[in-house]
Amino acid sequence: MLNSSTKKVESLEADAVILATGGAGKVYMVTSNAETATGDGIAMAYRAGLPILNMEFIQFHPTILYHPHAKNFLISEALRGEGGVLRLKDGTAFMGKYHHMKDLAPRDVVARAIDLELKRTGDECVYLDMTHLDKDFLMRRFPNIYRKCEELGIDMSRDPIPVVPGAHYLCGGVDVDTWGQTEIRGLFVLGESAHTGLHGANRLASNSLLEALVFANRAAHKLKEAPPAFDIKPSTLPRWETRGARESDEAVIILQNWDELRRLMWNYVGIVRSDRRLERARRRIDIIKQETEEYYWNFLVTPDFLELRNIVTIADLIVESASRRRESRGTHFNIDHPLRDDRYFAAPTVIRRAF
Repeated sequence: MLNSSTKKVESLEADAVILATGGAGKVYMVTSNAETATGDGIAMAYRAGLPILNMEFIQFHPTILYHPHAKNFLISEALRGEGGVLRLKDGTAFMGKYHHMKDLAPRDVVARAIDLELKRTGDECVYLDMTHLDKDFLMRRFPNIYRKCEELGIDMSRDPIPVVPGAHYLCGGVDVDTWGQTEIRGLFVLGESAHTGLHGANRLASNSLLEALVFANRAAHKLKEAPPAFDIKPSTLPRWETRGARESDEAVIILQNWDELRRLMWNYVGIVRSDRRLERARRRIDIIKQETEEYYWNFLVTPDFLELRNIVTIADLIVESASRRRESRGTHFNIDHPLRDDRYFAAPTVIRRAF
C-alpha cells in the first residue's frame, strides 16, 4: 500500500482482503464514471495471476451531457422514455435509420447510432430535444437534470441538450464464485471489479445492485462464519525496495501517456470496433506500457502514476479480449465480424497473466 503521507510503500498483514475498487471508465476519454474509476483492483488481481473475464464487454451510456463544465453528468434514458428525440446539429432526427423503435431503441443500439453519426458528420455531439414538452412538466419530472442544465445556460424547454455517448459500466472483471471469492484463498472481489456472470455480454442495469449488495452480504457472511487463512503468509511478505529509484523529474510522461491512452481507446476500442483499429491500439499500448514500466522501476511511485499504470493494464486487457472475440455480441460490436457466432464464442473470454 502506498502511504500518501510518507510517500512510502508499506506491506500490511490481513487474514482476508476485499477488492472493491469499482469499474474502469476512466480508460476512455468520455465516461459517466468518477475520477477514481481506474480499474485498480482488476489490474492488481491480474498481476497476482488471477483470471480476468469478459473485459471486451463495456456498456456505453448513449447520453452524457456534453459541456466543458459538466464532467461525467449523465442525462437519464428516462428523457427519451418521455418522448425525447435525438437530433443532429441541423435538427435532423436520425434514430429511425437504425431501429424500428427509433429513440426508444436499446441502449447499446442508441450508443452505436450516435457514434456512427458523429464519425460520419464530424460533429462533436448530437442533441436530445425535449422542447416539445411543457416546462413545468420537465421541471417536475426531471428536477436534477433541469437544474444542472439551467446552471450551464441550457433551458430544456427551449434548448436541445448536447449529448455524447460515454463509457458507463464494465461487465467483465476478476473471476469470482457466488460468495465473491477468487482462486486465491482469502482474497474477495466485489462490485464492478468482479465478474459475477450476472450481466453476461450486455449489462442488465438492476443487476449491478444485486452484484454489489447481495454479493457483499454473502462475502461478509462467509468471512464471519469461517475467516479464511490468506494464502500468502505474513512472514513471507517482502519489504518494498526502491532499488535506487528517485523523485521524478519527468512527471509530464504521466499526463502525456494518460491523455494519449484515453484518446486512442476512445477512437480505436470504443463503441464500434474493427480488427484494424484493435491492432493499431495494441501497437500504441505496447509502447505506452514499455514507457510506463521503465518509469515504474526508475522513479518513486505516486498515486497519479499508479493509476496510469493500472489504466494501461486495463486497456491492454480490453484490447486483447476484444481481439479474441471475432464476432459481435452484446456491447462488443466489431464491423469486421458483425454477426454473433455461437459455434466458437458462446463462452467467456479468459485472460490470465503468464509468469
